[in-house]
Amino acid sequence: MNPLESIQKILQSGIIAIMRAPSSKQLLDAASAILEGGLDVIEVAMTTPGALEVVRGAVSQFGDKVLFGAGTVLDPETARAAILSGAQFVVSPSLNLKVIEICKRYSVPVIPGAYTPTEIVSAWEAGADMVKVFPASIGGPEYIKALRGPLPQVLLAAVGGVNLENTKEFIQAGVDVVGVGADLVNPKLLEERNFQEISKRARDFKLEVEKGRELRRKK
Repeated sequence: MNPLESIQKILQSGIIAIMRAPSSKQLLDAASAILEGGLDVIEVAMTTPGALEVVRGAVSQFGDKVLFGAGTVLDPETARAAILSGAQFVVSPSLNLKVIEICKRYSVPVIPGAYTPTEIVSAWEAGADMVKVFPASIGGPEYIKALRGPLPQVLLAAVGGVNLENTKEFIQAGVDVVGVGADLVNPKLLEERNFQEISKRARDFKLEVEKGRELRRKK
């Protein structure tokens, strides 16, 4: 899948499911549950021990069924390691131009984090395929509306504080994608092996994205 196709898959989904845990155990089972719930774009945080093994295992297990990426990538060395492990997109909480550069070198979509208009434009001009507004909870949907006025051309993902109650509002406000973490997959659910609940939450989030898109179309 080329970078354009990968970004189109992310846009079509509207949700990046973020898996972050104190251990990599059961994350592949969680990924299966997320897929069963109808979400096919998943990111594993590099702060998870054994994250690269999770990436390799997921790419091998799911193939084209899931677009699997690496998140919380802070430097080009980590980006390269993730890409060589099979990561199909790279996400960062911050703006590191060298991370963008190495992702471009390997033709892997990159979604750096930014918050201010200056940071967002800098990321976009440097070649970001999408920009992660982080933390989105500060400012909320109203801040997204304010950004959309002068920056209609930038693909935006809202991450940080996105939950089932505000997903619809973030989409309606103008983000193209939301990133959802602990409200979808958290250590408690993993410890209990409650994969049925993870699938249910995935379906619920997908429904809220669709509601937000419908409200946006009616504007």
